[in-house]
Amino acid sequence: MSRIIAGSARGRQLSVPKSGTRPTSSRVREALFSHLEHRDFIADCDILDLFAGSGAFALEALSRGARRAIGVDSAPEAHRAMQTNARTTGLALQHIKAQALTYVSQPGTDGPFDVVFLDPPYDFPDEQLAEILAQLPRHLKSDGVVVVERAKRSSQPRWPAQLEAERERTWGDTRVWSAHMAVEDVE
Repeated sequence: MSRIIAGSARGRQLSVPKSGTRPTSSRVREALFSHLEHRDFIADCDILDLFAGSGAFALEALSRGARRAIGVDSAPEAHRAMQTNARTTGLALQHIKAQALTYVSQPGTDGPFDVVFLDPPYDFPDEQLAEILAQLPRHLKSDGVVVVERAKRSSQPRWPAQLEAERERTWGDTRVWSAHMAVEDVE
């Protein structure tokens, strides 16, 4: 069972697709949000949740005061779950049925965003993840951050030159990396 942890929709139960998704545990979500909120990355921010599944990450962000959140997933069951969860929580989640790479490959896709969260299937190929990450800098604000959740055994994502790795944490079988927009030296 998945629930909203904090904020205006705290405690609301979320519908989860019967198959094809692996919801982020409450423990991991709480740790991620604690870190992001400490850095002022949730309240009044624009959030993009790729491979959104039930939309739990985006909905948690909205519950905690995000200005806007978009959930993107290609699975019809996930899209239906996001619709149901937005209605149940009363939160204005925008949900888009699309492949993550297709969505971020389009110019001007609803951004720029403060936070982009990616939680692909654990067996998602590293090369395809690298293709998605390569598209993200143009969708991020200048101080934006990218968070990637994968299996503990996964190798670190291949960050494009515009993203600088900053943190790696492990909880059980889950590993999470984050990177921020690299600051260019001006002389």
